[in-house]
Amino acid sequence: MQLVTRMRTFLFAALTSTQLVHAKGASLSDRIERMIQKSGVAKTELGIYVTRLDVESKGPVYQLNSESDFIPASLTKIVTAASVLEKMVPTQKFETGLWSSGVQKGAKLTGNLVLKGGGDPGFVSESMWFLVNEFVRTGITQIEGDILVDDSRFDRIRSDPSREPSRVDRAYDAPVGAMSFNWNSINVYVRPTEIGKPAQVFLDPSDAGFKVRNTTKTTSGKKESIRASRVGKTILLSGNIGKDAEEFKDYKNISDPIEWSGENLRSFLAHRGITVTGSVRSGQTPKGARLLASSESKPMSHHVADMMKYSNNYVAEMLVKNLAVESGSSPGSIDEGMKIVQKAVANMGIDPSRFNLINPSGLNRRNRIKPVDLGTVLIHSFKRFPSFAEFLAAFPIAGIDGTLKSRMARTPARGWVRAKTGMLTGVAGLAGFAGQADGSEYAFVFIFNGNNRRLGQAKDLFDFLAVELVK
Repeated sequence: MQLVTRMRTFLFAALTSTQLVHAKGASLSDRIERMIQKSGVAKTELGIYVTRLDVESKGPVYQLNSESDFIPASLTKIVTAASVLEKMVPTQKFETGLWSSGVQKGAKLTGNLVLKGGGDPGFVSESMWFLVNEFVRTGITQIEGDILVDDSRFDRIRSDPSREPSRVDRAYDAPVGAMSFNWNSINVYVRPTEIGKPAQVFLDPSDAGFKVRNTTKTTSGKKESIRASRVGKTILLSGNIGKDAEEFKDYKNISDPIEWSGENLRSFLAHRGITVTGSVRSGQTPKGARLLASSESKPMSHHVADMMKYSNNYVAEMLVKNLAVESGSSPGSIDEGMKIVQKAVANMGIDPSRFNLINPSGLNRRNRIKPVDLGTVLIHSFKRFPSFAEFLAAFPIAGIDGTLKSRMARTPARGWVRAKTGMLTGVAGLAGFAGQADGSEYAFVFIFNGNNRRLGQAKDLFDFLAVELVK
């Protein structure tokens, strides 16, 4: 309630001051300055850069500490998206295949079945069904051999060392592999049953060898206090869920992409009546193996949108490792991919000594960039015809989808602001594009690095400033 009250108080003050300065014919720069002063956020904690794209030659509309270094958090993904779209064709796809050098006699395959990963960040249940359904048409119903998972397209560094040092079981910290499945995360759903009885638990996928330890209880009312965690391949659930409460959802990462992908392949094959006698293990595709089934990914631009709209760290790292491979480095690694990103930024006219970008997702505190330089990335991408449509479409839309679905929803910015969010302890960011009904367009960068107690105030300020840009 205190947060809601604070937001309403600040909104009233900000809008009132805006009405007053509008009445006096104040410039946009003056209005931004007034809102910053009213926000309670120290200017020293803010990095701001705003420019009007159709009259960019006249210089920025407003800037504050735009030449200072800031931790961008997930605003880093803007740079990753721009670099990937510039270096790879937006329609490029990644292929996942089932291969074998075994001997088929009738319905029996004697030999190993190889699941070869092509670096598809969006290989999910639907993709696996498609792949298995194609395999069904070979007529094979028994495989006397192992499932080999070939993820040699990438290196074996599952969690990049440049991420935050502590590992957690949340989906945003999922491991990376060239053969990955369902974003390397398992979905956990909890529903109430009868009062006094344990809640009902569902895992999706349900047949990947995970166990559940459930000590939850169904209570009266609508309150929910479920706690979920993962230890190895066991999901631990505790707490209470009200009889009339909505379904509880959580997403936990897995630890081994090879075992996870292979066991889910075995499960999907079993659902189509195909048995595998052996085990799941790592391996490479033998020379002379033949392709039995394949599944193409969505176009690469769709993966960029998945990364941007939902701030998906896993997709960011998958894309950068693919960028390394497509540029001639094998196996793909974050280090090599980030070198290409850094070169792409330099080609945008930004001196490499001005920034430090070592992780593509921003899930660290060592990335540094100046607001004016992030603005340059936005401007450069705006002018790049071959990929700007895909770049713009990847951003969350205010009040409509992604990480901005519930922000600015009842303001003039709804549908008129497309921006990436960023968040770490003591770090908040919002950067992207704003449009006006008369055709004017702005690129903007708002970054806060400061006391975590003012994080909410900074986010509110950024929303109000974005609204001001579309008025």
